[in-house]
Amino acid sequence: MRRWQAALTLSLLMVLSCFLWARTSAHAGLLLVAVKGDQSVGIVDSRTNEKLAEVAEDGVTGHELTVSPDGRTAYVPIYGNAGVGEPGTDGHNMVVIDLASRKVIGNVDFGKGVRPHCPVFGPKNGLLYVTTELNRSVTIIDPKTLRIVGSVPTDQDQSHMLVISHDGHRGYTANVGPGTVSVLDLDARKTIAVIPVSGQVQRIAMSVDGSKVFTSDQTKPQLAVIDTATNKVAQWVPLPDLGYGTAVTPDGKWLIIANPLIHKVSALNLSTMKVEHIIDVPVRPQAILVNPNNQFAYASCDKSRKVAVINLSDWTVKDLIDVGPGADGMAWAKAE
Repeated sequence: MRRWQAALTLSLLMVLSCFLWARTSAHAGLLLVAVKGDQSVGIVDSRTNEKLAEVAEDGVTGHELTVSPDGRTAYVPIYGNAGVGEPGTDGHNMVVIDLASRKVIGNVDFGKGVRPHCPVFGPKNGLLYVTTELNRSVTIIDPKTLRIVGSVPTDQDQSHMLVISHDGHRGYTANVGPGTVSVLDLDARKTIAVIPVSGQVQRIAMSVDGSKVFTSDQTKPQLAVIDTATNKVAQWVPLPDLGYGTAVTPDGKWLIIANPLIHKVSALNLSTMKVEHIIDVPVRPQAILVNPNNQFAYASCDKSRKVAVINLSDWTVKDLIDVGPGADGMAWAKAE
C-alpha cells in the first residue's frame, strides 16, 4: 500500500510539473529593451530575468523597437540623441536585428533625417508602420523587402507614438508638442481627424475591444480617455502624478501607467476607471509592457538601469533586471 501511495504521489507530482512547465513554456519568450545609454538592444530571458546579451545598434540611438510576429527579427528605428522636440541629431534609418545570431542584418534608410521612433506591425497585412516625426507622417515598410511602400500623413508635428486597431483599419498617433491625437485611415492612407487633448501629451494605448484610446496629459496629472466611435475625449481620469508610458493587460481589465516623476507605476481598473494600485519602482519609469500570459508587467526605468518586473497577481515588484543605462522601449519576442 505504501509503495502504491508513493508511486501515485510521484506520478501526480510529475503530471503537475509537466503542466506547470508547459504553462510557463507556452508564454516563455525574450524581453527586448532599447538601452539608450549603450546604444544597444538588451535581450532578457523572461523565465530567469537574466540579461543574455546586448546587440549594438550601430546608430545613435534607438528609443523604441518591435518584433516580427514570428519572434525572429527585431526592428529598431534610430531616432537621434535628443528627446522629442529638443535640438539634436535627426535619425534617418532603422536597423534590423536577427535574434538568433544577435546581429544587425538589415537597414532601412528613410533618405533624410526624419526622427523615426515608434514601429508597429499591422495586425492583418503584416506591414510595418513607423512614426516619422519630422515628416509629420507614419511611414509604411514591407518587412520582407525592407522597402518603403507608402506613408500616412498625420497633419501634426511630433507624431511620437502609434497604436493600431486590432482590425488594422485605424491608427492613432500621440502628437506630443501639439497635444493632439491624429486618427488615421490606414487603408486610404489619410488623416480623418485630429483630436485636441491638452497643451502636451505623451504615449498612447488602446483598449482590447478598440472602443477607447488613452493618452497622458503632460500639463496636469490626468489621463485622457478617447471614444473611438466619436473621436472625442470622453473622460478625464485623475492620476497620482503625470503619466507616461502605458499598456493594457491582455485580459482588458487594467491599464498600467508609468508615473516617472514620482517613481511609481499605477494600475487603472478599466471597469471602475479608478486607480486601484500604486507600486514603487526604481527612478524614472518610462515604458510599460505586459507579457502575453497576463502574469507580469515590465516597467523600464530610464535613470536606474533597471526594468521592474511587477507581479499582476499581487501588485508587487517581483524582480529588478539590470539592463543598462537609459532603459526605454520594450518588445516581446515569443519563444519558437
